[in-house]
Amino acid sequence: MAWNKIVTLITILVVLLPTIAMAKEFVVGDDSGWKTNFDYEAWAKDKVFRVGDTLVFNYKAPNHNVFKVNGTGFKECIKPTENEAPLSSGNDKIDLKISGNKWYICSVKDHCELGMKLFITVSDESSAVRGITLSGSYQAFMAVIMAITAIAALST
Repeated sequence: MAWNKIVTLITILVVLLPTIAMAKEFVVGDDSGWKTNFDYEAWAKDKVFRVGDTLVFNYKAPNHNVFKVNGTGFKECIKPTENEAPLSSGNDKIDLKISGNKWYICSVKDHCELGMKLFITVSDESSAVRGITLSGSYQAFMAVIMAITAIAALST
């Protein structure tokens, strides 16, 4: 009986851990962080953003901020209305929960015009699904775990 509980717990952990581990955290600008005169278009170009990933904006507060805007706000560097508060901690994390286009700008002075703006497209496929479907070794490992679980269940 105790063996079944241990095997069941291990199986649950093996199923859930890759789901948690597959999400990626992207530090915007890498070591450069969120600053003016940086090419964020080039930074994002070869990256694949998926639902479940996180963007991290690192900068010196209060010199900068992060606003989520729409395509027009991005293109024209339009600051959101006074009713909306920017992210301004200097270590802002944004979870990518929904697929589609995402636009971010800094609304301090002319920072957006100086390149502090980021456009990304978030894929429908979640990070967890990406890891599970692309990992043949994970699938083989899961098959072994399920076989062990079945054998343990039958032997009791």
